[in-house]
Amino acid sequence: MNAEEARQVDAVLRRLGLPGVVAPEDPADPGGEWRVYDQADPETRTETTADALVGLATAYPGEAPPSGSARGDQRGPTRGFVLPPTDG
Repeated sequence: MNAEEARQVDAVLRRLGLPGVVAPEDPADPGGEWRVYDQADPETRTETTADALVGLATAYPGEAPPSGSARGDQRGPTRGFVLPPTDG
């Protein structure tokens, strides 16, 4: 995720009381990829992005995350099929 998505994910985690520290993979490059970690210390942290996503899915089973999350402001369909026209 990028820095803006990370900000939104952090807000949702805090709102739900889920554990995790959202930080850049490379602390020297905040413009790069971000992940969720168990603690802020880059030397000893462990990535927990998957656990955070499971916690979010458990909090909102079958629902969209609350507004302000990385996908909560998305417009339009989130899944489906596109069928090409048949010229027959």
